[in-house]
Amino acid sequence: MKATVTPGGGLFGPRSITWRVHTETPGWPAAVRAFQLQSLHPRTIRGISQNCLLDDPEVARARLRRQLDYLSVRTFGTREQAEHAAERARRVHARLIGLDTDTGTLFRVNEEENLRWVHCVEVASYLEVARRSGVPLSAAERDAYVAEQRRSATLIGLGDVPEDAGELDDYLAGMRPYLAATDEARDALRRSLSPQLSLRLAFTAPPLALGSLPAVGALAFATLPAWARQMYGCRSHRAAEFAADAALKALRSAAMAMPERLVAPEIRAARGLMRAVTEVPGADVAA
Repeated sequence: MKATVTPGGGLFGPRSITWRVHTETPGWPAAVRAFQLQSLHPRTIRGISQNCLLDDPEVARARLRRQLDYLSVRTFGTREQAEHAAERARRVHARLIGLDTDTGTLFRVNEEENLRWVHCVEVASYLEVARRSGVPLSAAERDAYVAEQRRSATLIGLGDVPEDAGELDDYLAGMRPYLAATDEARDALRRSLSPQLSLRLAFTAPPLALGSLPAVGALAFATLPAWARQMYGCRSHRAAEFAADAALKALRSAAMAMPERLVAPEIRAARGLMRAVTEVPGADVAA
């Protein structure tokens, strides 16, 4: 489903911080970073790995592509499109069961704790990649982004999620005792850093769809919190972080300067509406 971008018919709108973040932030690194963090929650990664053939590079890439498509529809599409996409995702997740190999118990992939972790890690990852990419966001705007994303959480039935950046940081800190670099997490990390591309996939991917290249996985990993990298067995290196920041800033600059014909249609449409509300005095068409 392609997002139908309208000035006031979606969850957000051209005056929202969400549109600003998602039209300026490199999407692939943010999504891969979120996956690398999500994988540290034992039940989350077991639910994913037991229900998705992550060892198949095309399946893994397709899963990430679906996630980005869902994010695009949720962010830029109409409310009806967002609700339809969320309902479809809920139906899929409701059927999935995982096995907790530590306790031998079965669990539902859509249990509330798991959904909250996935939501919060995604929000944190987009904020962090936005910051490192040079998207200028004040503390109040960071809080506003977290608050706006509560609308996304309601689509999947979540109500109790952080309301501002401080609460988000507190939630992530409080989750650390429950996280672990399990065998499944390490395998997921390895695949995100060094995906095995088939020849067909390597030669048919659009030139701007570089999300499967190992560089994106390494770039995402360098932006993880120091504690997360340490859990994976890697020490922090300021040089790597500095290089990641420089690369992300370069990616954002290149994306912002890209000819419009090469920009995704929903991003192009959203940018046009954002320019309109800043150029017309008194205009107010935010969702």
